[in-house]
Amino acid sequence: MTIGIMEVTLLQARGLKNREFLGKIDPYVLIRYENEEQKSRTGGGKTSKFRKYFWQGSDPVWNEKFKFRVKYPIKGDEHPKLILKIIDKDTFTQDDFVGQATINLKELFEIGVENGMAELPPQKYRVVSTNKAYHGEIQVGVTFIAQVSLPGKKRAPSSNKL
Repeated sequence: MTIGIMEVTLLQARGLKNREFLGKIDPYVLIRYENEEQKSRTGGGKTSKFRKYFWQGSDPVWNEKFKFRVKYPIKGDEHPKLILKIIDKDTFTQDDFVGQATINLKELFEIGVENGMAELPPQKYRVVSTNKAYHGEIQVGVTFIAQVSLPGKKRAPSSNKL
């Protein structure tokens, strides 16, 4: 078994479906790995030196990093995944589910265990609703760094990018 750190870089989204009757959506992301969930801030973007942020609605920018502790392999879970749920923050009503993206992590972890580190460079993932309809895309990068390897596989140097 290997214990390590997974760093998730949440960059931006494009073309998210606007579920608001009036105005723009205010999206944030719930990032879930195993039993741990972390929340991004509500998406915004830089405009100028005079105005720090504005809400970008369907095209938010986050530029945030999140860290998760990883134990691999995971008993009973042969296909570890990272789930990104995009939620529209509402002030006076319950927040609305916009869609989600799923990133399979098995190959990332296998290479990370073998080489000590592995990376999924930032790329776009489809955001889909519960009925699998396309609701935009989200750009995310993931890095896994193995820190402790308990008896088992030995690490050998080689390429660490997927």
